[in-house]
Amino acid sequence: MITLYHCRDARSFRPLWALEELGIDYDLKLLPFPPRFLAREFLEENPLGTIPLLVDGQTRMTESAAMIEYLSVRHGQGRLSVGPDEPGYGAYLNGLHFGEATLTFPQTLVLRYSRLEPEERRNPQVAADYARWFLARLKGLDLILKDHEHVAADRFTGADISIAYALLLATSLELSGDFPPAVAAYWSRMRERDGFKRALAAQSGAAPSI
Repeated sequence: MITLYHCRDARSFRPLWALEELGIDYDLKLLPFPPRFLAREFLEENPLGTIPLLVDGQTRMTESAAMIEYLSVRHGQGRLSVGPDEPGYGAYLNGLHFGEATLTFPQTLVLRYSRLEPEERRNPQVAADYARWFLARLKGLDLILKDHEHVAADRFTGADISIAYALLLATSLELSGDFPPAVAAYWSRMRERDGFKRALAAQSGAAPSI
């Protein structure tokens, strides 16, 4: 049984969504955020204290985008992946990492300096600068989505999970009102997927594990 350590709407939503899309059985461990401070026992499982942590037998993973590919190839017959012989292979790999490295990273600074730091350490200027940084990086995505329903191979893949999670985070940070038109339409489509809805239900229905 795969075990996923998760905080609501955190990066761990990516593998949770992938698990639901692939119909894989799993054990969900719901933790308070940030667990390194609010669930100190978790440090015994992951000394970094970061979310997600995916455990599959002897395999232990902490990178959310990598988990999507792992679950697809190891347990899902590659259903969320694009093969190297397909025209969309490069776009798939790019999207898988673009969602995390380019879109999620700046939002973590918005989150930190607008909400997570103590009041006296918050920095509205830093938060605003990185919010603009994030929104500027949506321009290239908007160009792709003007002509395509998905970001790679003209079908739903793990790259969509990686990128759409960044849009979920942006929505929670109240940045979605500034999405370009094609990105906004894409985000609406992603929210209507059954796998996305099941992942939301799974995290809402889970009891805290620690």
